[in-house]
Amino acid sequence: MHGSALMRALPEIGEWSLSGLGGPGMSSVSPEVENWLGESAVLGLWEVLKKYGYFRRKMDETVTRIHAEGPDGVVLIDYPGFNLRLAKRLREEGYRGKLIYYISPQVWAWKMGRVKIMAELLDLVICIFPFEQKLYESSGLRAVFAGHPLIDSLEPIKQVDLKREEDLVALLPGSREREVSKLYPPMLDAAAILLKRHPHLRFATAGATPALTEMLQEMTQAAGLSGAISIGAQTSHEIMQRATVGVVASGTATLEAACLGLPYCLTYKVAWLTAKIALKVMSQPYLGIVNVMVAREVVKELLQEKATGERIAAELERLLTSPEARSALLSELAAVVAQLGSGGSHRRAAEAVAAAWEGEA
Repeated sequence: MHGSALMRALPEIGEWSLSGLGGPGMSSVSPEVENWLGESAVLGLWEVLKKYGYFRRKMDETVTRIHAEGPDGVVLIDYPGFNLRLAKRLREEGYRGKLIYYISPQVWAWKMGRVKIMAELLDLVICIFPFEQKLYESSGLRAVFAGHPLIDSLEPIKQVDLKREEDLVALLPGSREREVSKLYPPMLDAAAILLKRHPHLRFATAGATPALTEMLQEMTQAAGLSGAISIGAQTSHEIMQRATVGVVASGTATLEAACLGLPYCLTYKVAWLTAKIALKVMSQPYLGIVNVMVAREVVKELLQEKATGERIAAELERLLTSPEARSALLSELAAVVAQLGSGGSHRRAAEAVAAAWEGEA
């Protein structure tokens, strides 16, 4: 999504030939961009290991393609497990074009040691969080803060005059099948608990794809909650603006919820082995970006063994029954969102790329 927006912004400040790997939006801008999103979108150590052979072949293929095409530069977008290895391979094999990172890796959360490696490999990193710029520049790596793309993408869908529904609770278990399978069951348990105490409550959820919507419907029916939970009648963004409170899977959706003014708690579960290794390499005490940005738990995090129906229900009930708690959380969220810029992030990112091409980075 961010790659396609950057590609659309680049022609406004010059002429470009674009090719590479990305998602369907990028392929629609340039047919020379291969859509590999379906194969590459995996999360977790075990899931990556199962596809190791595929990724190794894709790495070799991509390096060969870049050497053959000889581009003036390569923009690496997010996806550090693949992209940082790609940057290292390219430099080791003598590639001398510009290497620019956009949507930079969350090294501040996982592997601070990567900052030094990035400084050795890259010409520029384009940041979407303000604190990232200082982090990279302290290592000698040129960095630009472009603002967060969510500010731009959410602006057209914001419904300023929309009134929240006092009895509506958002259940947002994520956009991947694995996330839905792990996170929706405790959300259903929480809904059942809350309904016993507050029978007037209603719930809403949405699937990122038709297949996930069907999966949510089947799981809801099996739990006997079809009458209480609306599925797919609204998008997740609409639900975030209509619900009074919600529970949200960790990831971009938590920042979307903050931008759209939803008081929420955060939850997540990964495989046992992935969690064990993550605890060893995490350099931040929090998972949610809102909490990371303020270095304290503004949004309640219910992770791994704490991701239970009872705990989710308790936090949702606290927010539901206390207007003061909701108001305090909304003030905190608004302060975080204000740090993300005022829009125009893709244009600024394109300008940074163009400046790097001109040797100003």
